Amino acid sequence: MEQENKHWNWNNSYLTVNQQLYSKVVPSYVELPRLLLYNKNLADDLGLPSELSSDAISALAGNGVLEGSEPIAQAYAGHQFGHFNILGDGRAILLGEHVTPTGKRFDIQLKGAGRTPYSRNGDGRATTSAMLREYMISEAMHGLRIPTTRSLAVVGTGDEVYREYVSEGAVLTRIAASHIRVGTFQYAAKYLPKEELRAFCVYVIERHYPEVAEEENPPLAFLRKVQDKQIDLIVDWMRVGFIHGVMNTDNMSIPGETIDYGPCAFMNGYDPATVFSSIDRNSRYAYGNQPSMARWNIACLASALLPIIHDDKEEAVKLCQEVINDFPIVYEKRWAKMMCSKLGILEEQEGDDSLIKDLLHWMEANKADFTNTFLQLLKPKNEHIGIYGVADFQSWYTRWEERVSMYAWEEVFSLLNRFNPKFIPRNHLVEETLHQAANLNDYGLFNRLLKVLQVPYETQKGYEDFQEPPLEGDGDYRTYCGT
Repeated sequence: MEQENKHWNWNNSYLTVNQQLYSKVVPSYVELPRLLLYNKNLADDLGLPSELSSDAISALAGNGVLEGSEPIAQAYAGHQFGHFNILGDGRAILLGEHVTPTGKRFDIQLKGAGRTPYSRNGDGRATTSAMLREYMISEAMHGLRIPTTRSLAVVGTGDEVYREYVSEGAVLTRIAASHIRVGTFQYAAKYLPKEELRAFCVYVIERHYPEVAEEENPPLAFLRKVQDKQIDLIVDWMRVGFIHGVMNTDNMSIPGETIDYGPCAFMNGYDPATVFSSIDRNSRYAYGNQPSMARWNIACLASALLPIIHDDKEEAVKLCQEVINDFPIVYEKRWAKMMCSKLGILEEQEGDDSLIKDLLHWMEANKADFTNTFLQLLKPKNEHIGIYGVADFQSWYTRWEERVSMYAWEEVFSLLNRFNPKFIPRNHLVEETLHQAANLNDYGLFNRLLKVLQVPYETQKGYEDFQEPPLEGDGDYRTYCGT
């Protein structure tokens, strides 16, 4: 393992925070580690080798610890579907922080590496299918230019994992700016004295938002920064029809990355009420609810920060409320700008809101595919077929043509291509690829789909079938957490 260690540059700053925020652990041994996937492009970005040695594969399965790594499980709390719980890394182990040759710091985490003090009744393991899903969807999100955790490797364990059925286990190596969450601050606020909470906030500010350190009220400025990042993230999710499925406060990343790809899915036919998560029985995290849920989560962060925002609680609440009140105002402006960009509109004008809403209403009424509808704008009228050839859509299309006629077509075309992906991870395709890879050990379709999703804005001949939604719609399609 010595040769492998030359590439790692460990600097484990999280060990400097209050020890109640983590527990030292060691990954669990597995029988037969074998490499299933390795992200060479990401490895290159991290300054890691393009090929893994057998020792490195073993270490990324949990057998042994890379020199310089100091594994921990992080403690955090979270509102899960509105109910507060004490949580923590129940099946994830943070190996440490790797600093790249360019000076960027990333968490290196093993997901599915065994039990921790926070596992409760869980086994700490993960199925191959669940880890392959996270690998594929996180790479797709990266291709869509949406902030996300990344997946460096998936290593099979040879062990059996018991969920809905018996499956082979796997360990995912997850890369993140950090795994600090809103729930981490909720845990700190509950268990740490005020000055330790402040010290933790100072650490997080220094790591992720150093520009606010000199503000008059750094914790308040930090709250606004996190809110700003989350607004941008949710706008991006809405842009591509992504539904996270489990927007609990423990799954809201402080650095503003999409994290946790359990019951996530992508919307096909447009409907703001779309829900795929099997555990979201009250549609709390439906597609159209994501902005308000993000605001709710930010309010939870504000509540945790109250003691260090102002000594007087009423004043602290007032200051936080001013920030939170801005959420819907800022969100609506950025969402409208994003939607205009999806329509190739360079500068917003009066009446654009009507053009946007009329299209969305038509899409919902006709169950039009969210992704493919916007691609129709790249086609002339005489190439519109099916529901796009009917009078209602053609009437709207004429209005749109008139609206963008003031711009050079090259500018409109460029904007349409930049904001509208040609490919998304279609749910039925994802399920088929996972079945073939996890159950049949056939990675052919998986690798073909992954290749397309890594460059989703490009026209890719021969892959047109990957652009099509399922003929019968999503039906009763459900996604699961995999825990």
